[in-house]
Amino acid sequence: MAVRIRLTRLGRKKKPFYRIVVADSERARDGKFLDIVGTYDPLQDPAQITLNKDKLQDWIGRGAIPSTTVKSLIKKTGSVE
Repeated sequence: MAVRIRLTRLGRKKKPFYRIVVADSERARDGKFLDIVGTYDPLQDPAQITLNKDKLQDWIGRGAIPSTTVKSLIKKTGSVE
């Protein structure tokens, strides 16, 4: 089971809102997940990113791999190396 840190989409049509979740890589985008580690709201100016740094560090320590989008969001907030 490969565990990924990725986005899951919420919100309505043309009004996206995302959760940053830890999920099995074979699950559907909006399917079951293991843990919520943050949120991302691209409609705010500037985009609002909230991350639980303790949970994020814990999951990365366990071997979870962030997606490219999540990796760029982490880099923007400066949360984890």
